[in-house]
Amino acid sequence: MSEFVLERKKSRLFRELNTIITVMAREITIFFKSPGMAVMSLAFPIIMMGMIGGNLMQNMASGLGFEFGQFMLVGMLVNMLFMVTTMGLTSLVDDHHIDFNQEMLVSPVSRYSLIIGKILGAGFAAIVSMAGTLIVGLVMGITLPLSKLLLILVLSPLICLSGGALAMIIIGLIKDRRTANLAVMLITMPQMFLSGVIIPINNSSGVLLILNRLMPMTYCLDLVRAVVYAGSPEYSSVVMFNPVINFIAIVGLTAICLSVGTFFFAQSEKNR
Repeated sequence: MSEFVLERKKSRLFRELNTIITVMAREITIFFKSPGMAVMSLAFPIIMMGMIGGNLMQNMASGLGFEFGQFMLVGMLVNMLFMVTTMGLTSLVDDHHIDFNQEMLVSPVSRYSLIIGKILGAGFAAIVSMAGTLIVGLVMGITLPLSKLLLILVLSPLICLSGGALAMIIIGLIKDRRTANLAVMLITMPQMFLSGVIIPINNSSGVLLILNRLMPMTYCLDLVRAVVYAGSPEYSSVVMFNPVINFIAIVGLTAICLSVGTFFFAQSEKNR
């Protein structure tokens, strides 16, 4: 009897993993058929790093106690992971209108496997889009060691899951593509400025302090900077929290957002 139960659990695990991989592969295919995403992945870093970041480097970077260019590059890499992942999830709105979501939800698999596959598929596009940020950084004379870039890649699935889980709350409530795109931008852009992507937030207080502590990107960014600056004299000037605290905060916020967002998503499809 125990062997039968064990086999059933193994079979279900393989089915859920197959679901995640299948949905992820579909999203990756859609990405390669969307040249607009590649254009955005280069245009956005040019605007944010080349114009805003470049201006800050020339006028406000002195006296910070660390190299502002590297600080900004790490922030933009994490921001691109968040932004492209969340934007990729808006395709769920299109899937809603062609009844693809309905077909997925009636299949004998966990709704969480479907959503995680969707997020990881969008996350792959986000990782590819990081190349645009690295190119802009290279033009500006800002680089990272290959070992640090590899460590960021290792953390990227966790960061994408965090951003995608937050976006799911919006997607679960909104079924219009334009509104969904606007709402996603509204939850991404404030995080960009309040979580320390370009501007340090070590001395934030009041409402700004409360807001940046509630934002998942704050902890993702701080964890990545802890990895990049580990062992350097700038570590204490750049990193705010212990990496363990960052990891716990990311996992906790991701679990909460994923649970709430998946619930809203499933309910919206059920009530059609």
